[in-house]
Formats: sequence, structure tokens, C-alpha cells
Amino acid sequence: MSKPAKNGLDALLRPEDSVLVLIDHQPYQLSNLNSHDPHMAVNNATGLAKAAKVFNVPTILTSVVQDRGGYIFPQITNVFPDQEVIDRTFINTWEDSKVVDAVKATGRKQLIIAGLWTEICVAMPTIQALGEGWDVTVVTDASGGTSIEAHEVAIQRMVAAGANVMTWLAVASEWQRDWARTEHAAELIEVLVQHAAGSGIAYLWEQQLLNTPVQKSAG
Repeated sequence: MSKPAKNGLDALLRPEDSVLVLIDHQPYQLSNLNSHDPHMAVNNATGLAKAAKVFNVPTILTSVVQDRGGYIFPQITNVFPDQEVIDRTFINTWEDSKVVDAVKATGRKQLIIAGLWTEICVAMPTIQALGEGWDVTVVTDASGGTSIEAHEVAIQRMVAAGANVMTWLAVASEWQRDWARTEHAAELIEVLVQHAAGSGIAYLWEQQLLNTPVQKSAG
């Protein structure tokens, strides 16, 4: 596998080259998530999943021992209602051949990962995949750790290993790249309205103002 670009235009994410793996967004992990507000972790992971669907980015959903750890959040699985979740015993997703084979079958080269917890279930596959030559981006705000320290140290470790780090909105924006590309713009805006808080509300407000007649002066 050729060495991925770390700068320049080729280093930016492209939907046609991207594949997303969402790892262990499950109740057990959420119960000890302390690096982020749990509501935001669910919101951001869901926003990322919806953005991937908008841009036709293949998305692999995987859980670990779901009969004990719980099912992946329905907010995520509802985005892909017909898709089977790959349930693992391996803590390290990249040691599970079903997941790796599913990623390879897409033919994509830009591997995007988010999951719970950052220091374990994100760090392990990221570091292994990097060692195998993959171009790996970790979506930090759609992930989370057992503490702020655990999350931040894991990010430092993955960056040192060669990973890119981004937030979910940055990923979606990089996939869009140009507002003149109208094919998916309306769908993306709907995702922003649902999951980008102030940006989404500001868009709705803008639409309201554009459709509000200007009051005529009494004089």
C-alpha cells in the first residue's frame, strides 16, 4: 500500500475514497464515558453516520460482545436499517477478519474510525492499520474515553503513530468540499440542522429571515 499523503490536496478526505468504521457505540461503554457529555457523543456519532450515508461512504458497524455490552445505539443503526452489525470477541477490531475483509471489499483507501473507548477500541485498530499502511483518520468527537486524560493521551499516541484527527463536522465539510457541488448539499444541510446545533439553528433562522416580509415604515 502506498504511503498516504500527509499534506496537500490529496491529504484531504474524499467521499469516493473513504470508508467509515464505527466501533462499540454501546450502552456499556457509554456508562463510563467521562471525556465527553454522553449526549454529545451519541449526537456526534449519529451525525457522522448520517453524513456518511449522504455521501455514499460505506460504513461498517461493529460491536463487542453485544449480548453483555448491549446493542449499538439505535440512533446509529437506524441510519442503516438493513445492515448487519459485526459482533466481535476481539477488543481490537483490526484483529477481526470479518471487519477487515468488509473494509477491504470496499476498495477504499481512506479509513475513518470513531468509537468508544478512544484509548482502547479506537487506539488499537488505528495503530495496527497505520502499521499496515492505511491512511487513518480518527473522528475525536464521535469517540470518547473513560476520562479526559485517557481520551487525550490516546489521541497523542495515535497522532504519533501517524493518524489524522478530525471532528465529525470537519469530516462532513471535507466530503462536501465545494457548495457548488449540489448533489448532496440539501441532504447535508438536513444533517446539520439535526446534529450541528448552533449552525443548524442559524441556517433555519436565516431561512426564516429570507422569507419574512420587510416591514414598511409607518411614514
